[in-house]
Amino acid sequence: MKLCMTKDIGVHGNLFGGIMLSWLDETAATWACSVCQNPNMVTVKIDETNFERPVKVGNQVIIYGEVQKMGTSSLTMYVEGRTSNYYTGEEQLVCSTIFIFVRIDESGGAIPIDEAVRRKYQNK
Repeated sequence: MKLCMTKDIGVHGNLFGGIMLSWLDETAATWACSVCQNPNMVTVKIDETNFERPVKVGNQVIIYGEVQKMGTSSLTMYVEGRTSNYYTGEEQLVCSTIFIFVRIDESGGAIPIDEAVRRKYQNK
């Protein structure tokens, strides 16, 4: 969960898109490391990102994710950001995208995700 603050605003009075992408990436990378039970996961691709509505100062942004696919060394995750109304709890989609992460070794080369983790997600 993030809070849109004045420092996050672009020239049009909305949350700067690059800030939103960094929030999505940070959250998704943390989830990827958790899912893969390994801290050595890196972002290798961010698909097309669709921005549906602006985020204003004071808006709360909640980020959700779901594993879509588990490869030998990669993890594909759908991620979306939503604003949440403090009073009603109603959420509205702000943006969505697909991230691909890869497990790496000390040299930055791709290595397999543990077999037990891959088995858990093999039907995804």
